[in-house]
Amino acid sequence: MDKSVWSNQKRRAVWAAGWVLLLLMAAAWGAVGQVSAQSEPPTDDDVNAVAKELYCPVCENIPLDVCGTQACAQWRDLIREKLAEGWTREQIEEYFALHYGDRVLAEPPRRGLNWLVYVLPLATLLVGGVIVAQTLRRTRRKPAAPAAAAAEVDPAADPYLAEIEKELRQRPE
Repeated sequence: MDKSVWSNQKRRAVWAAGWVLLLLMAAAWGAVGQVSAQSEPPTDDDVNAVAKELYCPVCENIPLDVCGTQACAQWRDLIREKLAEGWTREQIEEYFALHYGDRVLAEPPRRGLNWLVYVLPLATLLVGGVIVAQTLRRTRRKPAAPAAAAAEVDPAADPYLAEIEKELRQRPE
């Protein structure tokens, strides 16, 4: 009986040591992630790569990387902080869209009515191509010489044409 109690105690100790080791490894991994994210500060090129995909929420149609307002300088500093914390470009864009709306994004998200931005130009091009093709087919089907068809009309059958012909003959040349 002593032997089985010792093995249960030993089993529990090993199991507890395994959990402690697992927790220490998770904490170490988190610390390494924090250190690696903070070891290299983002450069201006890194910040501008993200900022050129965003538009200034205050100014109209000015990308965040070239806007000279104080607000944009603060937003670029915020981008620098987020990059230093390890955020990705997509996470930063999502953050700005959440706080300032989809209008700050250079490329509208593909959801809701924003799909029209992607579909409408293609649909317009296709419809325009069909219209041009039909117009070209119609112009090819028309007779080449409408004057020849008018010459074949008998002036005697049409009193108006007979009157014009009579007046033209009476006119001095």
